Amino acid sequence: MKRIYTLEDACIGCHLCEVACITEHSPSKDPVKAFLHEPVRPISRCTVEEWDGGIVSFSTTCRHCDEPDCMRACISGAIQKFDNGVVRVDTEQCVGCWSCVMACPYGAIQRNLTKKKANKCDLCPDRKSPACVDACPNRALVYKEGSQK
Repeated sequence: MKRIYTLEDACIGCHLCEVACITEHSPSKDPVKAFLHEPVRPISRCTVEEWDGGIVSFSTTCRHCDEPDCMRACISGAIQKFDNGVVRVDTEQCVGCWSCVMACPYGAIQRNLTKKKANKCDLCPDRKSPACVDACPNRALVYKEGSQK
C-alpha cells in the first residue's frame, strides 16, 4: 500500500504540511476560513518536529503499520485496519482513553482535546494524494508504495 515517508534532509520546517492538513479536514477547504472564521478548527494529523534549534526537522504522520499497535491498544475497537491497509479512527466509537496515543511508537496519533477523541492521518481519502504531500515545497514528503512494521 502507499504510505507517506519523510525525507528529513529535505524538510525545512515550514509547517505547510500542517496547514494543508487542517485546510483539507475543514468544512470550507479554505485556509483563511479554516484558520480565522470556522467555529472549530480541525487539528493537523501531521506534526512537524524540530530538533537542534530547527537544524533538523521532519513531519511525523501515521505509518499505517502492517500490525498497528494503536489498534491492539484501542479498548473500544474504534481503530480499524481496512482491506486497503489504511488504519482509521471511528470518532463515533472512540472513547478518548488515549491508549492508542501511548501505544503508537511513532507519536503519530494526536489528542483532539476539544472533541476528546483520537486523531490520526487518514491519507486524505477524497484526494489522489494526501494534502500534506502536495503542499510540501521541498518535496520532503513522499507518497509511495512500501511496508511498515
